[in-house]
Amino acid sequence: MTVLPDDGLSLAAEFPDATHEQWHHLVEGVLRKSGKEVSGEAAEDALSTTLEDGLRTRPLYTTRDAAPDPGLPGFAPFVRGGRPEGNTRGGWDVRQRHAAAEDGAVLTDLENGVTSLWLVLGEGGIPVASLGKVLDGVYLDLAPVVLDAGRDVAAAAEALLRLYEERGVDPKAAHGNLGADPLGYEARTGAPLDFAPAAALAARCAECHPGLRALTVDALPYHEAGGSAAQELGLSLATGVAYLRELTEAGLTVEQAAGQLEFRYAATADQFLTIAKLRAARRLWARVAEVCGAPGAGAQTQHAVTSPVMMTRRDPWVNMLRTTVATLAAGVGGADAVTVLPFDHGLGLPDAFARRIARNTSTILVEESHLARVIDPAGGSWYVERLTAELAEAGWAYFRAIEGDGGPAAALRSGRIRTDLATTWAQRSKRLAKRREPVTGVSEFPLLAEKPVEREPAPEPPSGGLPRVRRDEAFEALRARSDAHLAATGARPRIFLATIGPAAAYTARAAFAANLFQAGGIEPVTEGGFQDSGAGEAVLCSSDALYAEQAAQTAEFLKASGARHVFLAGRPAEYAGVDSYVFAGCDAVAVLSATLDRMGVS
Repeated sequence: MTVLPDDGLSLAAEFPDATHEQWHHLVEGVLRKSGKEVSGEAAEDALSTTLEDGLRTRPLYTTRDAAPDPGLPGFAPFVRGGRPEGNTRGGWDVRQRHAAAEDGAVLTDLENGVTSLWLVLGEGGIPVASLGKVLDGVYLDLAPVVLDAGRDVAAAAEALLRLYEERGVDPKAAHGNLGADPLGYEARTGAPLDFAPAAALAARCAECHPGLRALTVDALPYHEAGGSAAQELGLSLATGVAYLRELTEAGLTVEQAAGQLEFRYAATADQFLTIAKLRAARRLWARVAEVCGAPGAGAQTQHAVTSPVMMTRRDPWVNMLRTTVATLAAGVGGADAVTVLPFDHGLGLPDAFARRIARNTSTILVEESHLARVIDPAGGSWYVERLTAELAEAGWAYFRAIEGDGGPAAALRSGRIRTDLATTWAQRSKRLAKRREPVTGVSEFPLLAEKPVEREPAPEPPSGGLPRVRRDEAFEALRARSDAHLAATGARPRIFLATIGPAAAYTARAAFAANLFQAGGIEPVTEGGFQDSGAGEAVLCSSDALYAEQAAQTAEFLKASGARHVFLAGRPAEYAGVDSYVFAGCDAVAVLSATLDRMGVS
């Protein structure tokens, strides 16, 4: 039997403490090998990553990176959770979205892991008159119902409340949200809504239905218009404050008014940013409640939805991986309810398989990965705490800017919000175009031979307000041009990969070029010679050393063989006969669009 010393067994006892400066020295050596001569903090900066909203992620976080005390779950500032037990009692609420009245779909979901329903009614969704049919067989005292009815919110809410009464549901047993969101509807459509019906529903819920909320503060319109995490936070805060003002003016107390709100946020595949965003949102709302004189009402109820912006239409199967990461982040971030959009969400109405995978995503994370056993498992991480604090500061700054412009309604009508979000999206679009933000299956590793996934068209959502953007939109437009060319001619546009030297010299750049051009729907040809390829353009692929020896000669030969345009895969240099260059960080969308133009692919 091993006998431990009196002071226990310290595994690091024989090792001296390392300092931050010593780590800097090691980083300097690594960077020096790659040609960068930097030292000290500059070495750490060289490994840092710039995020939106002026944030930077550093490569290492230590005790030097202090953040405000996050407190404890169930206590202000609620960073670690709005409820003391968190999601440990059974996991988060698994909320499935339905925008069409499909026979049996709702019951199938509820019988197989879904715990609440999110129903899109009225314009762009299920007819309000069909609500009773959709909920036929549903135990309304067990399954919370969340409505999303836009301008038809009063009629939809009345229909649901009438169903509760007709089916004998105790008013205290009804749970969910009636979904009034006048500012969210205006953001979507550009049409203002009267707040009076929402206020009346809130008063009714506060008096008779303690388990029902009347209003949703939906940040998805801003996320889907290209907004950053801080803009999403700032606009949700501004909307929440606007609703508090309206409700208290209508006669509710601050505590009652706060209790009528549920906040909806996007969860993306950027895991740590999503975790930090949800934690920051709770901190910020706690501050609002404190300023309003009701610190005890500052526990924000959150509904996280996997981001529609990140969902791709090409190779949609990859969306299952994206939504899994996003759901994990939402759960770790402490969301009370999570909606996993089906992988075919961008293609139309989801089929039964897609809905099954969506609901099982949460089931696996809760039941098999045991993600909900620990409250705020990311809490205490120097990185997560620091990112939470920095994101909260950026969100608060944007909230104050919107308040300074007269609030969210005024900022919407003046065009301020549209301009801000468009600016953010334009910057992100540049990163997407240069593949600095890769989209797997679309801008990276596309599969030209994939069989298209087809779905029944979904109802057209309300429009006329802020735009709806997608990460894949620029590359989707290029692929659509290629598809049209294939349908018209029987073949895709082609480009010849002219490899120089042995495989060891050209393989990396040939793979890079093939990947790049396939992202635009252009088929790379590697077999045979240029004249047999059916291509009108070519790409030189090899090492820098062989380019210096043979690039000009090979380009001249290709031009003589009929090549109208010759690319070189590598950093720009001066090679006779080479027309342009493709390299990591080039504007892939611009290159591919110009190439399709020259090829006559309209």
